[in-house]
Amino acid sequence: MPRFPLVPTTPTPERAVLVGVEWRDGGWPVDHSLDELERLVSTAGAVTVARLTQRLERPNPRTFIGSGKVEEVCGFVKRLDADVVVFDDDLTPSQQANLEVAVGEPVKIIDRTALILDIFGLHARTREGRLQVQLAQLQYLLPRLRGMWSHLAKEQTRGGIGSRFGQGESQLEVDRRLIRRRISTLRHELATIERRRGVQSKERISSSAYRIALAGYTNAGKSTLLNRLTGSDVLAEDKLFATLDPTTRGWRLPGGRAVTITDTVGFIQKLPHGLVDAFKSTLSEVREADLILNVVDASDEEFRRHINAVDAVLEEIGAGEVPCLLILNKIDRVDDIGRRDLWRLYPDAVQFSASTGEGMDHLVAALTREAASNDRLIDITVPYRDARLLKTIHDQGTILVEEYEESGVHLVTKVPVRIARRLKRLGLFGDDDSGTEPAANEG
Repeated sequence: MPRFPLVPTTPTPERAVLVGVEWRDGGWPVDHSLDELERLVSTAGAVTVARLTQRLERPNPRTFIGSGKVEEVCGFVKRLDADVVVFDDDLTPSQQANLEVAVGEPVKIIDRTALILDIFGLHARTREGRLQVQLAQLQYLLPRLRGMWSHLAKEQTRGGIGSRFGQGESQLEVDRRLIRRRISTLRHELATIERRRGVQSKERISSSAYRIALAGYTNAGKSTLLNRLTGSDVLAEDKLFATLDPTTRGWRLPGGRAVTITDTVGFIQKLPHGLVDAFKSTLSEVREADLILNVVDASDEEFRRHINAVDAVLEEIGAGEVPCLLILNKIDRVDDIGRRDLWRLYPDAVQFSASTGEGMDHLVAALTREAASNDRLIDITVPYRDARLLKTIHDQGTILVEEYEESGVHLVTKVPVRIARRLKRLGLFGDDDSGTEPAANEG
């Protein structure tokens, strides 16, 4: 029987040249930023074959980097047979076009934003996630249109009889209008989803458990932490942006208080603003939480910069006032001296290992303490007809006294501020009750 040579079916990974700039005004060290960019390239399925850096005060308006460095990039591309050049900073449309001319086809020129958008497109699973990524991609590509999307316009565009676009209209104008129309449609669809999410959020505020949202730098271990606490099996990979779509799991604190924990998309330095804007409806899970757990990879030497990057995004999405607890994750990878330094720098943080479970008792105690920190003691009688309110109080409160009387169930209980305010609006207790005290963190 004749033997035939096997034909490889696995696609050959693209070869990437990375270009970074060290700015004279400081910021992230360029080597560390390029390390992160290289991980992003790997997540997108390419392999890095070279890295180039340049020190600048400001970008070159024509090619971002200097002309000599452009020649150096061209040399690397030819010698290493590179397929794509990835810049660590955003390029303007004109800079990208000039670099494409200098390097020559078919080599692609992209920036960090385009790379992140590509990764999001690979990992989005739900309909909302795909819509959000598509919106961000179209907003990024619109100013870069140079007739590259002629396949989107199937109608005749030469003008004259039978042309719906008008005589003499250019293909570029047609493409731009089609993209703007698609952007408008996507925004409308996402607004519909956000309204639906708002209704669900109101229901959660009135009847669901204490809400915890996980936030943090990408690959800090949020999904692993969620799995450790709740016993779930959410995808947890050693990749950047392994989780995009929010995942919520139920849990109970010691004493029986119901809790929901929501895992959200990870953050990153230089996260594209358009992407943050597109994902605002998803990130509302963070904004509307009772407590945010800022999960940090304590073993990463850049963890302080990660904390600052996450804080900046939380402020951008309007979650800066939500109570936040710092979780120093992956503590099993930190030696004793490093742990003592962390205690000194962040005495209120919880040192924890989601992979081994080390520090679980401290984490649970901290969550219990946070959940009870803004409770209000109320004395209330709930009519028997309001069984749903009774369930809410039992789920979210700590019952101290429960007596069944003719008019209803008499309770002395500690409940979250938002529940106390709702009960007051229903007229179930008066202004002199301690449950009416204002709370600084109530939304």
